[in-house]
Amino acid sequence: MAKRKRETEEIVSANGSNEYKRIEPAGDPSISLQIITGSYERVLHGITATISDSPSQDSTSPSPSVQFADNFLFNAHASAIRCLALSPISQPSSTQTPSILLASGGTDERVNVYSLSAIPPHEDEKMAPMPSLGGNKISENPRNRELGSLMHHSSSITSLHFPTRSKLLSAAEDNTITISRINDLSVISTIKAPHPKVQGRPSGDTAPPGAAPVGVNDFAIHSSMKLMLSVGKGERCMRLWNLITGKKAGVLNFARETLQSVQEGKYSSGEGRRIAWNPKGEEFAVAFERGVVVFGADSKPKSRILPQPLTKLHQMRYLTITDDEGREMVVLVVSTESGKLLFYSTDQTSKAEKGAPGESPLPDTLCLAQLDGRIHGFSGRIKDFEILSMPLSAGTWAGLLAVTAGSDGSIRIWMMRSRNLFAAKEKAKDVTTAIPVGNLIGTYETGSRITCLKAFVMVNREGDEGLSEFEGWTDAASVDDSSDDDSGQ
Repeated sequence: MAKRKRETEEIVSANGSNEYKRIEPAGDPSISLQIITGSYERVLHGITATISDSPSQDSTSPSPSVQFADNFLFNAHASAIRCLALSPISQPSSTQTPSILLASGGTDERVNVYSLSAIPPHEDEKMAPMPSLGGNKISENPRNRELGSLMHHSSSITSLHFPTRSKLLSAAEDNTITISRINDLSVISTIKAPHPKVQGRPSGDTAPPGAAPVGVNDFAIHSSMKLMLSVGKGERCMRLWNLITGKKAGVLNFARETLQSVQEGKYSSGEGRRIAWNPKGEEFAVAFERGVVVFGADSKPKSRILPQPLTKLHQMRYLTITDDEGREMVVLVVSTESGKLLFYSTDQTSKAEKGAPGESPLPDTLCLAQLDGRIHGFSGRIKDFEILSMPLSAGTWAGLLAVTAGSDGSIRIWMMRSRNLFAAKEKAKDVTTAIPVGNLIGTYETGSRITCLKAFVMVNREGDEGLSEFEGWTDAASVDDSSDDDSGQ
């Protein structure tokens, strides 16, 4: 049997680490998204969103229709799920369907690993639909399955990341970051962060040992796969790690002026909540409770982000945008308690006005655009989000789809135009307010309090007729370790 050739295009994800191979749709105009959410109710929920009648670049065209279907819904952990991670997609072949690895971490100290098919489930019109008590459509994918669990942490899992398909990094509140091999679900190396020195506690404090806040909040891996940054609880600093040796490479304390610029005062924790490298590894951003500080490659603060009015920040990601003319732009996207997605260009700054709240020597990063849920009648927070490239009929990647999740259990899909963000960047210094972007095209109610979300664009089913629906237990779990055995050791 001759091997089928598939044309793929390499796309870099928003955080600049995961590389997704996507097959451009040939004839079917519909686009399928795989959405995964975790919740306080221990539920791991997989949803397929099929977007039909993809619009053209003409803004007067009608909005596309979205159909949701449940893939899986079960209690994956013994307690709340706190974080999710997706691996790069596997290489398509004539004998194996492309798949993506999913990792989930919860407060039960477990990390579960699953294999998800990157191809939408086949819909057979001759078969009766599966019954559902909630009235939602069910489309189960027989290729999805569980691979195993990791139980090497002794506290709640706080962050997960796949630098490659063969390695998984996990951080927890036991102040450790571990590197695990997916092939046999074994721990390769463990990085131990020091416990922070307790400050500001009275001398007669009778709190038991370990009651002080400890743990790694978040970490970010450089694009070279050799460096890693981390921020932790109770620490007003960030730590640099050498992934080649697995040892500490340096510590950068946050200056008082830097903390004050993002409203981290004397009685605030001053700890970094999120951290992320830009795709090229030339700068990184640290998110605090109400603001973000952008640092250059020399670890010196460049600018700050302070939303107005002040509100709590929940998630932060770098995003690479490409328009239909081939231009590229990197923006920093943050989600807020007030239900907004804010798009910032870290290349453009402006001096803070004298006498303004939170006046700082650091310049302000210009806000290009905002996706405001309140315009559409939604006032809840955006707990987590993903922004995905949308393939258009012309073969370009000029469209964007934003998937947002709130604590009220709602998942919303928004359609955006890349050219609107490029136009906003050109007019950023002449316009005092951010332009509104995003059209709501679909809403799905999960009924759970969502804590984390991941999503990816599924590949086309073109040329998949000869593959079986079930391919055994071991093929999808085997991954190639030869490409980067030294990246995490």
